[in-house]
Amino acid sequence: MTTEIRQQPGRARIGASGNMANAGETCAPQGEKIAQMTLELEGMSCASCALRIEKGLKKLPGVREAHVNLATERATVTFDPSAVSVQQMLDKVSAVGYKATPVATGPAEASVELSISGMTCASCARRIEQVLAHTDGVLTASVNLATERGTVRYNPRVVQVADLIRAVERAGYGATEVVAGTGATAHAAVPADTEAERRQRELRVKAFKLILGIVLATPVVILSLFFMNQFTGENYLLLALTTPVWAYVGWDFHRGALKVLRHGGANMDVLVSMGATAAYGLSVVATFWPQVVGALTFYDTAALIITLIFLGKYLEARARGQTSEAIRKLAGLQARIAHVVRDGHEQDVPVAAVTVGDELIVRPGEKIPVDGVVLQGESTVDESMLTGESLPVEKHVGDTVIGATLNQSGLLHIRATKVGADTVLASVIRMVEQAQGSKAPIQRLADVVSGIFVPTVLGIAVLTFLGWGIAGSALHLARSTSTVGMSGMTTSNPWIVAAVAAIAVLVVACPCALGLATPTAIMVGTGKGAEQGILIKGGESLERIQAVTAVLLDKTGTITKGQPELTDVVPLGDLDERDLLQLAAGAEAGSEHPLARAVVTAAQVRGITPAGPITAFTAMAGAGLAATVAGHTVLIGTRRLLEEQAGINLALRPPFTGTVPAGTQADSLAAVLERLEGAGKTAMLVAVDGTLAGVIAVADTVKTGSAAAVADLQRQGIEVWMITGDNRRTAEAIARQVGIAPEHVLAEVLPHEKAAQVARLQKTGRVIAFAGDGINDAPALAQADVGIAMGTGTDIAMEAADITLVKGNLRSIATALALSRATMQRIKENLFWAFGYNSLLIPLAIASPAIPVLRAGAPIFAAAAMALSSVTVVSNSLRLRRFGR
Repeated sequence: MTTEIRQQPGRARIGASGNMANAGETCAPQGEKIAQMTLELEGMSCASCALRIEKGLKKLPGVREAHVNLATERATVTFDPSAVSVQQMLDKVSAVGYKATPVATGPAEASVELSISGMTCASCARRIEQVLAHTDGVLTASVNLATERGTVRYNPRVVQVADLIRAVERAGYGATEVVAGTGATAHAAVPADTEAERRQRELRVKAFKLILGIVLATPVVILSLFFMNQFTGENYLLLALTTPVWAYVGWDFHRGALKVLRHGGANMDVLVSMGATAAYGLSVVATFWPQVVGALTFYDTAALIITLIFLGKYLEARARGQTSEAIRKLAGLQARIAHVVRDGHEQDVPVAAVTVGDELIVRPGEKIPVDGVVLQGESTVDESMLTGESLPVEKHVGDTVIGATLNQSGLLHIRATKVGADTVLASVIRMVEQAQGSKAPIQRLADVVSGIFVPTVLGIAVLTFLGWGIAGSALHLARSTSTVGMSGMTTSNPWIVAAVAAIAVLVVACPCALGLATPTAIMVGTGKGAEQGILIKGGESLERIQAVTAVLLDKTGTITKGQPELTDVVPLGDLDERDLLQLAAGAEAGSEHPLARAVVTAAQVRGITPAGPITAFTAMAGAGLAATVAGHTVLIGTRRLLEEQAGINLALRPPFTGTVPAGTQADSLAAVLERLEGAGKTAMLVAVDGTLAGVIAVADTVKTGSAAAVADLQRQGIEVWMITGDNRRTAEAIARQVGIAPEHVLAEVLPHEKAAQVARLQKTGRVIAFAGDGINDAPALAQADVGIAMGTGTDIAMEAADITLVKGNLRSIATALALSRATMQRIKENLFWAFGYNSLLIPLAIASPAIPVLRAGAPIFAAAAMALSSVTVVSNSLRLRRFGR
């Protein structure tokens, strides 16, 4: 539809065909963006028609030039897209009596993410979706209440982003475009005053209002219940205490209700505001003009409505307040400065200034700034912050390196291959953004029902008022039966009777219990979980947990400890196990490699002092090491290292008679190595003074309790899967130890593929809970129906997860699932009671004028019933405190 033109100083002419030619003139300031569009026209019959359309279009603000060609029946328009929309131009052509259709000159589909403000319940989200869906050119619209984001697919030939924002604003909400992330650098540049900090400020304000509401509402309730009409001026005191609660604490409800009503909608704010305002307004009338409606007041009802519902909103806001933390922490991993070699000189530049092809220097202990390939040097790189794998990866010339990983031991020269939005870290950030921004499969039940419940209750209240008012007038109720209330109120006006009944409907239907059903259960359930080291982030996981059919466990740091340990020492020559380990530890003491540290630590734990002194030491990357220790030449490493450095022909090695791993009948070196490697261990050969002395093995060992945890989950009827970047042989060895079937092992999965594997399993109909602890797990945690982070892992994983196991105990997963199911069950029970009260008491409120005991006191009975329903809901939630006993 549109083609952007960056117009330079001077004049340009637009001809009949729409190309730059000799018909009209336009000029724009340097650098200003304008757009050009072609419209297909219908209904023209002569030149005056073309002139009429031209004049109509030129009257629109933002249209710089319009030329209509009668012969081709097309119009070419040059305009400022920030001042006028395509839809406005189409409407203008229609207004002057013709029809216009944009010509397909651009992409047919685009997508935009909008940050939406002002939503309070699911009915708000649905209203925005409906408004956007009915906007010309919109293909699909999805609004996520939890993240306050909306994703819109649209046809840019028909509608622009500015039109979408205006549509949301016309519905009574605010919207801004979310600029797509371009990687960690872009995120790091976000000002301190971020959206998350804004939410924290709003939460602090809500906390203050909640405390104020509780402090003021408490004496109002006590006075109304126990000291009604006990002293002069009591109603004035109640008015003074209630007014701040109604006006200040309840302002969010009133403002939301006014905004939604002004645009023809209805949500829970409307019901809360109307119920509280009706009770407050009637009380004010009773205070100053008791002769009109009697002396009975409902200040406690107004204060309770506002305070209790505000409590629910505060709890909900607190649970939703941390959605952007994972993104910020991911962005914080990015290095800030890069050492770039330009013109033969090293210079420090911001990472954002690095371009593809730049040569960079990375010293030991520094983060690698961007993705690249090693040009010179050898080192080990700690990639655990992205891969979750604890063992550093050896890097040689030609190997690839990942930005934000940590260079450990050597000096590296690298060539930048991916920068900015193309880096692995940036792609991880994008995946987390997309997964968190997607709409939850099940929205909060209370909000879903409120879309029907709220307008229905409003309609019932109006019909109640009109019905009793008309019926009372027709039957002359004022003359035949004077209405006497609980406080002695009398009135002969049937419309006052009708008003009291309508207020009773609003009050009894006011969704206090509905608003408290979810947050109170979540509050108690999450509190109970915290006592057991289980942190549940919010309600979304609770809505999905009951349907979980499979748990996908990351191997490293979740099933295993995440750090290498010495597991086997196998003497094959004249040295015994102690002497072999003493010499090996003495040689490894000169290395900083994690495998070396595991050997030294194991010797120290066993009370063995590593041999010394070390008089020579050579580390051979990817092969092992050679050292002279206590006068002995020691080689530790691969088969090739021993063959090349000591001339040991292992293929001719005769059968040995030394100690072998427990339970084996091996009589050859090959058998020992096969046994060790088959168990998922890293085996290293040890030669002393040119003779094969033995084998030592190191492995990332299984955590205590992992096998029991898998068994617990399987007893609940849940499939248990394992995912890892290790080779299949090692992965299946670990799986056997914990009882996971080989067909449920996903091996050799690259870091950025984990989320895709979760999505693949979801497509088979499984509801997936994913447990992991690495930064690379964050996208998978967000993609899964329920994400479970091990607390011994990274903050990024914990921020992206729904549930965090603080102690890192895998058995807590089964407990977390059971607790989540119990909490969700309480929520369902709470909603049943809340709607049950409404189903029973709304008819009573409607019929209250015909029931003598309810005639004037219906709002009080309604308030008492409303309070009782809230107490029932809270009491039911508190039953969760007995979970696990």
